Amino acid sequence: MTAPTEADVRLAAELVRGAGSLAAKMRIEGIGDSIETKTSVSDLVTAADKAAEKAIVERLTAEHPGDGILGEEGSARESTTGRVWTIDPVDGTYNFVRGLDWWCSALALTDGDGIVLGAIYSPAEDAVYVGGPELPTTRNGVRLDAMPDTPLALACLTTYLHPSKLKQPVGEAYVRVASGAASIRILGSGSMDLTAIAQGKLHLFCQHSVPDWDRLPGAALVLGAGGATTQVEAGGVTWSLAGAPTAVAEAAEALTG
Repeated sequence: MTAPTEADVRLAAELVRGAGSLAAKMRIEGIGDSIETKTSVSDLVTAADKAAEKAIVERLTAEHPGDGILGEEGSARESTTGRVWTIDPVDGTYNFVRGLDWWCSALALTDGDGIVLGAIYSPAEDAVYVGGPELPTTRNGVRLDAMPDTPLALACLTTYLHPSKLKQPVGEAYVRVASGAASIRILGSGSMDLTAIAQGKLHLFCQHSVPDWDRLPGAALVLGAGGATTQVEAGGVTWSLAGAPTAVAEAAEALTG
């Protein structure tokens, strides 16, 4: 794994703070007719998503023109350096639109060896999280305690599965994990869920078909806090898991039956 530079860490923190602050300001000012539906009634995009992504891309273009970009709202650029910035300008847009606080701005930096770092800004907390496999996870610059290991039977699972899929093979795989957990939360922002897991407040993230912008930033924080991540195939889809090492291993085993 590649260790990030101090400049990368500082830039990542500034990018997510700037994007999240912009989105929060736009929400206070009112988003009105700017709400659009993407794949379902709960999959939304707003003017704030687009403006926050644009702000990140503009700065990356100015400071790292050779780095690749992959943004949830369509920004894309090939990398000439081997490095790629993956951006989720507003993760938890449904919560954002409904006036809930469980949303954030998030990004990750990867290279040919994998994740370099992830950064997440939660406006409701005014908290910036930064971490990675070779970077101990911090909250507003203060290093988090090492994540306690937890078995699945004692773990609080954070997840999402559309109710219509419960009777399909993907739902059967989900039930094998969920039935073994101590408790379940469906909070609506994977990146925010993973900040809580990195802090030991929740224990396991398990969700299928997760795009990189929803997975990489928080996975980096979990790894930086001593947790584990993996992906497994079950029920015809790819599941992403992150959290306490024992819970991750047991959930992976349960998924595959």
